[in-house]
Amino acid sequence: MKYCSISEVSAKFNIPESTLRYYEKKGLLPRIERDEAGRRLFSEVQMALLQTVICLKNTRMPIREIKQYMDWIQEGDATIERRLEMMTKHKQKVLDEISLMTDSLQGIDEKIKRYTNRIREERS
Repeated sequence: MKYCSISEVSAKFNIPESTLRYYEKKGLLPRIERDEAGRRLFSEVQMALLQTVICLKNTRMPIREIKQYMDWIQEGDATIERRLEMMTKHKQKVLDEISLMTDSLQGIDEKIKRYTNRIREERS
C-alpha cells in the first residue's frame, strides 16, 4: 500500500498541515498510521476519507456531525441507513442554501446593474 506524508497530503488537498492534525485530533481521520519516527502516514483509504471530510466541511456540515458520520463509517455496514439519512438531510440543507444564495445573487446583480446604469448616465 502506498502512503503519503502529511506535507504531501497538505499539498495535494491544498490545506494546512495544522488542519490535518486538527482533523485527526477531532476523530475525523481515525487510524492514521505512523512511521518509526512518529510521522503521520496517510494511506489511500485515509485520503479518500479526507476527501469526504473536506466535501462535508465545504458544504458547511458541522464538525460534530462529520465526526458522527466518520464514527458510523468505522462501525461498518450496520450504519448504512443512518449514513444515508444523514447525507439525504445534508443534501437538502445544501440545496436550500444554494437556492438562498442564488436568490441573493440576483439581488446583488440588480444593484450592480442599477449602479452601472447610473454611472453611464452621469458620464453622458
